Amino acid sequence: MDSGKFHRGILAGSQNFSPEGIMKKILHRLFITMSLLVMLSAEPALAHPHSFISMKTQIIAGQGQITALQMRWMMDEITSADLLYDAGEAKPDSPVWKRLAAEVMANVLTQHYFTEFWHNGEKVKFAARPSAYSLSREGHQAVLEFTLPLARPQPLAGQRYLFSTFDPSYFVDMSYENDNEVLLPDELKGACKVAVKTPKPDAAVQAFALSLDKADAPPEEMALGKQFAQQVTLQCQ
Repeated sequence: MDSGKFHRGILAGSQNFSPEGIMKKILHRLFITMSLLVMLSAEPALAHPHSFISMKTQIIAGQGQITALQMRWMMDEITSADLLYDAGEAKPDSPVWKRLAAEVMANVLTQHYFTEFWHNGEKVKFAARPSAYSLSREGHQAVLEFTLPLARPQPLAGQRYLFSTFDPSYFVDMSYENDNEVLLPDELKGACKVAVKTPKPDAAVQAFALSLDKADAPPEEMALGKQFAQQVTLQCQ
């Protein structure tokens, strides 16, 4: 996978070809570049990841079956900047937000929601389209929310599921702050538990990630992002 594909996709926006619009775009990108340089002055110039997404996931269930994952992805301020610039002063119900949400979601779909869901050693398939999605602003950050339905509901009683959300190239770090960011519906809290396991890749893998420039893509067979991906376990009695 192109290491910048996810990042370029989430920054896709409308184009304004008036002279004033072009000048605003140029000045805005110059501001973002300068801000990034200030950030990099305190950090190594190389190293994956280059973008960060904080996640929350609500497990959706009904009639003793898991049916979907409701996801909330908050992008870091630099990643959010172009999206929020293109949104301008648009109100929450503006068609501008709907258009931007559709562009971002289209990119997420090409990467199978950046998510793997496992049961008994086999991948569980997702529906081809989210049942709902939206994009919004929270301070200086863009927030993508969507419902990821399973292709078929899966039984919960006595079952164990594993799922992870990650960028295979590790260009983008996608992570939960703690176990509390994965939520169970009230009806499952007595019978099911969730746990978030954060991996600790060995020193060689960490050194390789640090060696990558922004334009570099790790070998696909290395599955670099998966080695850093948190794994969520859903265990039900």
